[in-house]
Amino acid sequence: MSISANIAIALDEILQQLQAALEAGDIGAATALIQGLRPPDQADLMAELADSDQTALLPALPPAESADILEEMDDAAVTDLLAAMPVEAAARIIDQMEPDEAADVLGEMEPGQAQSFLDRLEDPDEIRPLLLHPTDSAGGLMTSAFLALRRRMTAAEAIQALREWQPDDDDISFLFVADRVGKLVGLVSLRRIILARPGEIISDLMDPEVISVPVGTDQEACAQIMARYDLLALPVVDSAGVLLGVITIDDVMDVLEEEATEDFQRMAATEPLDRPYLDTSVLTITRKRIGWLLLLFLTETLTGSVLRHFEGELQATVALAFFVPLLIGTGGNAGSQTTSTIIRALAVGDLRLEDALRAFWHELRIGLLLGTGMAIIAYGRALLWGTGSDVALTVSIAIFCIVVWANGLGSLLPILAARLRIDPTVISGPAMSTVVDATGLFIYFTVAGIFLATM
Repeated sequence: MSISANIAIALDEILQQLQAALEAGDIGAATALIQGLRPPDQADLMAELADSDQTALLPALPPAESADILEEMDDAAVTDLLAAMPVEAAARIIDQMEPDEAADVLGEMEPGQAQSFLDRLEDPDEIRPLLLHPTDSAGGLMTSAFLALRRRMTAAEAIQALREWQPDDDDISFLFVADRVGKLVGLVSLRRIILARPGEIISDLMDPEVISVPVGTDQEACAQIMARYDLLALPVVDSAGVLLGVITIDDVMDVLEEEATEDFQRMAATEPLDRPYLDTSVLTITRKRIGWLLLLFLTETLTGSVLRHFEGELQATVALAFFVPLLIGTGGNAGSQTTSTIIRALAVGDLRLEDALRAFWHELRIGLLLGTGMAIIAYGRALLWGTGSDVALTVSIAIFCIVVWANGLGSLLPILAARLRIDPTVISGPAMSTVVDATGLFIYFTVAGIFLATM
């Protein structure tokens, strides 16, 4: 049995014990059970409890532990949970959260409610600047809890500053260096500071070439930069180069998960959910799906229009109808394969908007090879179904044209969407299949009309 399976079984057993303790009103036993776990496991258990049990259990834990648990949970769910707790108890927990995490939670609240919590915090100035930036930007992602060394510090002074700062669990393998006005000027590794002579100056130890991002940079771009250059921390600066905050690797992992989730949902032709699936109401999910479903329904009526337009050909050669599902299914699959590949290439930077013609030519040649292979197989399959060679040839040529068309279309549509600042993922999946269905049928019956009329 895998380690993850063992963990899941253990957590299920603890959850049963936890629920039993809470039902019996034994808060002490409940807190003892949950305190023996790591924050991610604690958060999973907390999410399984009823709202009333969550609001009873969290204030009973030390505020720092409660903060660690909430930092592992969905921001919207945490906002609802804190709003249901006594204000003073909730404020004590928020006080113990990392500034960027606290800002994310307060940013989900109504302004008046957020201000009420800010007024009760010990150091609200750590959080207020973070609330000024959009949550999906570098400014909304960064934390203001960081240590910036000064250029003229000695190695001994830098180590003393670290001792006084006492970071929690953050990785401090590398430290940023700022001048007297706070402008980012360098980066120095902790290892180099430790190995340096106590009197050596930080400016002599640092690397002046630092990768940083402006405060308004999109969070997905920040994640791509950190992944590309294997960064554990990314400094965020203003227009003057002043160091405002730092984005840490754990924040980027959350962003990558969030962006991947949104992409998967859009690829299925639905609007992304703002909350976990089971915490999202039926009406909300319906509202997010109905628009795309109606649009795809209306688009799919083009398929019916094409069939009606070629009604004569269908009546003249009934065998053509047998191959309709085969042809439109193959075209949709070919188009989806292409769009998925192009979207991924755009996401990881393998493909730029300027490469549209190169991508089209690349996929066109792929389509020619795939179409040839599919045409040969389709011809043989049509003959095995007992159709004449004329219909088999029609199906063969049609599937060749449809595959080539689907590949070419699938290579251009995501790039066009990106150029129009539309998320390319909306082009894939059902949307692409619907477009190829209608156009594929048109190609099929056009080919049939040409070839069957001459045979």
